[in-house]
Amino acid sequence: MTLQVSVAVSNARLDAIETAVGVSPIMRIRSGAPPATNATADSGTVLATINLPSDWMAAASARSKSMSGTWEDNAADATGTAGHWRVYDSTGTTCHLQGTITATGGGGDMTVDNTSLAAGQQFTVTSFTINDNNG
Repeated sequence: MTLQVSVAVSNARLDAIETAVGVSPIMRIRSGAPPATNATADSGTVLATINLPSDWMAAASARSKSMSGTWEDNAADATGTAGHWRVYDSTGTTCHLQGTITATGGGGDMTVDNTSLAAGQQFTVTSFTINDNNG
């Protein structure tokens, strides 16, 4: 039998992610494929760095948790093609989440306004949602 949990349990699990990562985490947009796990050393070049808002995710609802506030870097760090993202604690040392990136409508774990970055250009995350589907 497949594990099933209530909507309340799903929402609590999702809200626990933001609690565990903490307030004001740092997101780095990097080139290339993501490492094998979030505990694996960083890979690729840092193309953009985003200091996420202190309350960076909305409260979970209906087994879903979406970004809150504006996720933006006003001046990209380097030129390259965004391939993956990593979210670190506020010190920037412990990676808690990672995933793939695509342009809006591309189906990645995160969608952005443009995956082709030039150093100094503005970069914006357009959509990020985490789902818990053990209903």
